[in-house]
Amino acid sequence: MRRPRLAFLVNGAPGSAMAERAQAFADRLTEFSSRVFFRTGGRLAAIERMVRGISVVRPDVCYVVDCALSGVAAAGIYRRATATPFILDTGDAVVELGRVLGRGRTGVAATRALEGYALRTAAAVVVRGSYHRELLSARGVPATVVPDGVAVDQFAPVRPPIRDAGAPPTIGVVGSSVWVPTRQTCYGWELVELIRLLRGRLPLRGILVGDGSGIEVLRRRCIDYGINDCVEFAGRVPYFELPEWLRKFDVCLSTQTNDVIGKVRTTGKLPLYLAAGRFVLASRVGEAARVLPGDMLVEFAGEHDPDYPARLAARIESLTGQGTDFSHRPECVDMAREHFDYDRLAPRVAEVIERVLSRAVRPRSARCHSR
Repeated sequence: MRRPRLAFLVNGAPGSAMAERAQAFADRLTEFSSRVFFRTGGRLAAIERMVRGISVVRPDVCYVVDCALSGVAAAGIYRRATATPFILDTGDAVVELGRVLGRGRTGVAATRALEGYALRTAAAVVVRGSYHRELLSARGVPATVVPDGVAVDQFAPVRPPIRDAGAPPTIGVVGSSVWVPTRQTCYGWELVELIRLLRGRLPLRGILVGDGSGIEVLRRRCIDYGINDCVEFAGRVPYFELPEWLRKFDVCLSTQTNDVIGKVRTTGKLPLYLAAGRFVLASRVGEAARVLPGDMLVEFAGEHDPDYPARLAARIESLTGQGTDFSHRPECVDMAREHFDYDRLAPRVAEVIERVLSRAVRPRSARCHSR
């Protein structure tokens, strides 16, 4: 008996976070015969390549990772031609996010139409945050929560690193730093402000791993603040090198805004921080607020909170004053295994796929390959 065929359509390039998610599930869902297709090149060319690829594979189900044009359009075209159902896996409130990123009225309307089509047409929806499920439920769209994940054994140190007792604490951030003109901020802004606030009060070192349009803004701020020798901008690094970088961090920052955009997210970096056994300071928003203990959560107000770095600074001073051990946190590794390990998440995805397969009634004519 042949295994059901599954095609992952990734709205991202090989090596992206979404590519890692799709590949992690494909590797673990051994009851299916899986192929992963990535978005490469321009949008129309990417759609054409995806459709051509899945037409060869002839999957029983398509699994679209992220609500973006290429994957959704390819799955929709193939569904129309062959009646093959698709599953939508989404982790963002894409309409609100597009508005904040400065897309015009036409762009926001197009995003709303795309999301509406995807949610209406998908045979099942997977979201990465509990609040996102609540929002969709209010719209009459059922969803299954499968948060952002991590291969824990890839990030957990075999031998916990020994921290140099005389070294200043290192505060780290991993992620793309995209300048948001509507809010005049970007990912990593809180790290720079934190170092500025504690300069002269507590020796700290900052590391930001990632690239994006916000990096140069942050570099200039560091120069203006006179802390450019205290903050390292590592740039984008390959996924397989992230464990080594995380072991350099004493505290990892995971900041989400306290609005719809932040509330729907797990944020893919939180599982990585925990799996590496790092101490995390996160805004009390989204899945972080459901998972982390109170001493790792800091209040964040609204869309942009200029007072948040001061709260971070106060918490770090308190933690260092108490002599908190930042060398390794085995309880964080345990949290990662319980909530975010791909070995635990993959069976949830398998259940969703099996439900879709059990409901799929495809006429014989619909199974014919569409040229």
